[in-house]
Amino acid sequence: MNELTKRQRQILVYIQECQRTSGVAPSMREIAEHFGFSSMTTVMDHVRLLRQKGVLENQPGRARTLRVVSPLEKFRSKVADIPLYGAIPAGLPEDQQQEAKGCVSIDIETLGFKPTARTFALEVRGDSMIGKFIVNGDVVILEHGMTPRNGDVVAALIDNESTLKTFLLNRGKPFLRAENPRYPDLIPAQELVIQGVMVGLVRKRK
Repeated sequence: MNELTKRQRQILVYIQECQRTSGVAPSMREIAEHFGFSSMTTVMDHVRLLRQKGVLENQPGRARTLRVVSPLEKFRSKVADIPLYGAIPAGLPEDQQQEAKGCVSIDIETLGFKPTARTFALEVRGDSMIGKFIVNGDVVILEHGMTPRNGDVVAALIDNESTLKTFLLNRGKPFLRAENPRYPDLIPAQELVIQGVMVGLVRKRK
């Protein structure tokens, strides 16, 4: 964000004070009278620049809708809260019920895409995916409903047991591969259901 001038900071303080004391934002004319501006154009120019700098919002065509945007609000607008549904084994498949653990907050620019209502997160347990640099305690971000491509990392239900593995096709038939030679390939005996395709990773902090 570009730095504000002294006058721009004064205008923001005045708008906030009016909202605090009267419950509504000042009109353009009131701003002009308060600061002794002889021209309404001067007020409009200040408001336009404050909007461009991202610290002021208003609803076009409606009076008294100016609103100061706090730094915290600007930060939160770039952060997505993704639901976190327990853990998924990156090891041998495990039969377990997923338990909601809350959410994980992620910067959208860092993530590289805008999450949808189908985006969810799972905590990794185990070491079967270390070849993909996915380690115990990491959080994987997944998208439900995506069709996996050959080589995608997926959260899958294989014969009613959940696991995190690499999705592969052999002569058109899907199977799951661990990225650790200690673990065998998983070939579904009956059913393979893709619960989500990995689209991001939150690295475990030590």
